Amino acid sequence: MALSKSLFNLLEGEDNRDKTLETVSNNVTFKGANLWILACAIIVASVGLNVNSTAVIIGAMLISPLMGPIVGAGFALAIFDFALLRKSLMNLLVATVVSLTVSTLYFLITPFKDVQSELLARTAPNIYDILIAFFGGIVGVIAVTRVEKGNPIPGVAIATALMPPLCTAGYGLATGQWSYFAGAFYLYCINCVFIGIATFLIIKYLKYPAKKQVNERQQKLVRNTIWVLIIIMIVPSSYLAYSLYKEQQFKKSADTFINNEFTDKGFTVVYKKTSASPKLIELAMLSKRFTDVEIDSLKHRVNRMEYLAGTKLVIRQDSLDRFNALKGDILNQIRSSENEINQKDVKIIQLEKQLAKNTFDNKKLFEEVGALFPQIKSLSVSRHDFAVQKDSVKHITAVLYTGKLLKNDEKEKLANWLNKRLAVNDVQVFNAQ
Repeated sequence: MALSKSLFNLLEGEDNRDKTLETVSNNVTFKGANLWILACAIIVASVGLNVNSTAVIIGAMLISPLMGPIVGAGFALAIFDFALLRKSLMNLLVATVVSLTVSTLYFLITPFKDVQSELLARTAPNIYDILIAFFGGIVGVIAVTRVEKGNPIPGVAIATALMPPLCTAGYGLATGQWSYFAGAFYLYCINCVFIGIATFLIIKYLKYPAKKQVNERQQKLVRNTIWVLIIIMIVPSSYLAYSLYKEQQFKKSADTFINNEFTDKGFTVVYKKTSASPKLIELAMLSKRFTDVEIDSLKHRVNRMEYLAGTKLVIRQDSLDRFNALKGDILNQIRSSENEINQKDVKIIQLEKQLAKNTFDNKKLFEEVGALFPQIKSLSVSRHDFAVQKDSVKHITAVLYTGKLLKNDEKEKLANWLNKRLAVNDVQVFNAQ
C-alpha cells in the first residue's frame, strides 16, 4: 500500500506553489510578445492547413501560447481566485477573437481555398477529442507544477491542438461554410473546457490553498458550472462519436455486401458510391445487366444485412448502356486506326517492291559476269526512266562497266545473258571510261 502511494504521489518533485501560481498568472496575459507570437502562430497554422502540411501545423501548435489562459482559468477555479478567473477568460476571449480574425483574413486573401484533409479532420469532433483534451490537460498541469518541467509541455500542445481548430473555423467564416465553422469551433471549445477541467481537478487533488474563503453557495455554483460545461460538451460529442461508429459499420457492411453479391461472383464493378446518411449504395457493372426481378432480390438481401437496413440500392443500367456505347466507339476507332495502319503497310510493301525492281545485287552480278568476261574490272546495274516525249517514258536496265572495251558481239552477248539473269528485256551496256 505504501509502495502504491509513493508511485502515484504527485507531491514529490512539486515546485514552490507561490512560484507556480506566479508563472500561471504571467502566462495568462496576451500583450506584447505573446500577442505577436499568437498572430504569427495563427498564420503558420493557416498556411499549414491550406497546403495540407502536417509538419507545419505541428510547428504552429508548438509556438502557440493559447494554453496559458486556459490553464489559468482552471487554476483560478480550483483556488477560487475570481480575479485571475476573469483575467484568464478575458484574455482567452481576446486570443480567440484575434485568432479568428487573422485566420479569416488569411483565407480571404489566399487564392487556394480547396478543402484539404487536415481541414476536414477538424470539422467533426467526437468523444475521443474529449478524452485527448482531458488527459492531455492532466499531463500539462502536472508538468506546470513540477520543478523540472521536462518534455510534456510540447507534447500537450501537439495533442490538444488548440490552434488548428481555430484556423479551420476562420476558413469556414472566410468561405461561408458554416458547418465547418461550427464543427471546428466546437472542437476548440471542447479542448478549452476539458483542459480547464483537468487543471481544476489536479489542483484540487494537490490541495492548493484557496485564495480566499468562499461559502458553500459559491462552491456549489462552481461545481454546477463545471458539470453544466461537461454535459454541454459530452452529449453532442458522444452523439457524433456514435454517428462515426455507425458510419464505419455501414461502410464495412456495404463493402461486404458488394464483395459477396458482385465481386465474388465475377461481376466487375466499374462504379461504386456509398453514403451512410442517407443510406445509399450505388453501383454500375462492366458487362452484367440485371433484370428487374434480380434487382428486387438484391434490394431485399441488402436490407437484411446488419447496419444496412433502410439502405437504398441503385444499380445504374443506363450507365452500362453508355459504357457499352463508349466501348463500341473506342473499338471502331481502333479498327479504323488498324485499317489506316494496314493501308500504310500495303503502300510500304508496294514501294519496297518497286525499289526492289530498280535495285540489283551488283556485287553478286559482278562476280558472275567476271567469270564470263574477265576483262571487266567493275560493274553497276540499275533501272532508269527516260522521258522521250511529252507523255512517254522509256525504261531501260543500264549496265555500266570499266575495264577493256568490249566488242559489239561481246556487248550483245553480255546484254542477252543479263536479260535472262535479271528477267528483263531492256538491258543496255555502256562503258564508263
